[in-house]
Amino acid sequence: MQLTDQEKKQLRQRITQSVFRYVAFRRFIKYGLGVAAILAVGFFSLKPYFIGKTENQNPSPLDGFVKILNETEVPDHIQLILADGNNVGIDEDEVAIAYSNTGEQVQIGKNQQISQQSIQDGQLVYNTLVVPYGKRSSIALSDGSKVWLNSGSKLVFPVNFITKNREVYIEGEAIFDVAKDKEKPFIVKSEGQQIEVLGTVFNVSAYRDDAYVQTVLKSGSVKVVYGASGLQNSPQSITMAPGSMASLDLKNTKLSTQSVNVEKYFSWRDGIFIFKNDSLESIMKKIARYYNMDIVIENQALAGASFSGYLDLKDNIENVIKTIRETTKFEYTIKNNKMIIN
Repeated sequence: MQLTDQEKKQLRQRITQSVFRYVAFRRFIKYGLGVAAILAVGFFSLKPYFIGKTENQNPSPLDGFVKILNETEVPDHIQLILADGNNVGIDEDEVAIAYSNTGEQVQIGKNQQISQQSIQDGQLVYNTLVVPYGKRSSIALSDGSKVWLNSGSKLVFPVNFITKNREVYIEGEAIFDVAKDKEKPFIVKSEGQQIEVLGTVFNVSAYRDDAYVQTVLKSGSVKVVYGASGLQNSPQSITMAPGSMASLDLKNTKLSTQSVNVEKYFSWRDGIFIFKNDSLESIMKKIARYYNMDIVIENQALAGASFSGYLDLKDNIENVIKTIRETTKFEYTIKNNKMIIN
């Protein structure tokens, strides 16, 4: 599968050499992105609405966010869903979106502009940015914060931050560079946790088909509250330091923390994957999302093999796979946007 000339131009930071080492064998878990695509039908075709305040509580609108399935197919382009349910389709594979400080003017790429109200029927207006597999986007919010969304992600956010907290909802993976405002904490909500910050840079990975929600802090300080969003355990919290990762096991509602090389979790923004002792299964999962291809590993031992190195994503997916094959022999076939590795 060849990338378009436009995507090749947009992928940056060329790496002239990639080296992978065969390290070990790990457990095999057969991976098929087709299952994820089935689970994501509603994920890419939804309209937001918000439930009113409950008795004796003052929840934010995001606490009552409900996904409604409207279509049966996943769109193949980026969509900005407005409060009235209208979808603004975006043809680019990578696009920068910027909101004015009132949120009423939106610049999409270089040539498209839209206008909207920031308040409707006395209620704050929310938008949803949907980035399908194979696409990426950045967005400058009305408070000056910037968010980079990876493939297969969505962000729900108010067009203007006029309440006491700046709250957004993420599903998928995103890098946040939060504008400082001591009077209005920035809160990122996802399945099972929320992150509270004043001004910092961090990465959140919260894909629906992953077993973990991971938060990696590059600079500043954040508080991760877990056991939230409907999980059975009572909410607990930790304060993270730069250079650390908090990983929440959604099944067992357990949280673990460790020191990490943060660049590994931020490099996708520049079209690079960095791996260190990662299983081939996990690597192929990232590649499948990035290139929007269904990848299945049929060889049990191969799925658990570990690799370290760099991948430059300027090339088409076949050249990326060939780079990995330099370290160990395996065969693959591609048909109808599906790759079988054995």
